[in-house]
Amino acid sequence: MSTEWEKMLKGELYDPFDPELVRARNRARDLCQGLNATREEQQEERRRILRELFGRGGDTVWMQPPFFCDYGTNIELGERVFFNFNCVVLDVCRVRIGDYTLFGPGVQILTPMHPMNAELRRCEEYGKPIEIGADVWVGGGALILPGVRIGSRAVIGAGSVVTRDVPDGVFAAGNPCRVIRGLPESESPPASAEGSA
Repeated sequence: MSTEWEKMLKGELYDPFDPELVRARNRARDLCQGLNATREEQQEERRRILRELFGRGGDTVWMQPPFFCDYGTNIELGERVFFNFNCVVLDVCRVRIGDYTLFGPGVQILTPMHPMNAELRRCEEYGKPIEIGADVWVGGGALILPGVRIGSRAVIGAGSVVTRDVPDGVFAAGNPCRVIRGLPESESPPASAEGSA
């Protein structure tokens, strides 16, 4: 018989009030509270907390607290992922994020789902995993909803609500988020206000 933790990770209905899950959420919330209370000069303490919090990637993640998550251990980060202020990751299922991906302030990555049936919703929930490729830039205030895959090198516009998959190498924005245009493989930085050669 599967534990509630195993059912949760498989995307099956599970009991969020299971004692093991409550302990795991309390652990993550305590770690987030400690992280969010650190000062800028406490980089070693921040790094220690990040290593303990995340399932993978705590060694290189670049974090601007405050940050909030459900479990932390279900978040797998590539190299040098960046979270700006006030990001939230509700990780009842796996959240995989590729190398060098950037999240603007207030981004929310949400894996939980709730049954439409109100009686069932009172005691059970489920989730769908989220996968975000490498070199993705997610603008401030974007919402990434359960089950979404965002391809590598994609750019998600600020305030977007990502309800379905986004392919590699595109700019997508809106509510619901949709592909606006493709992006060139390499792009020159914009010229300064004074102009450049």
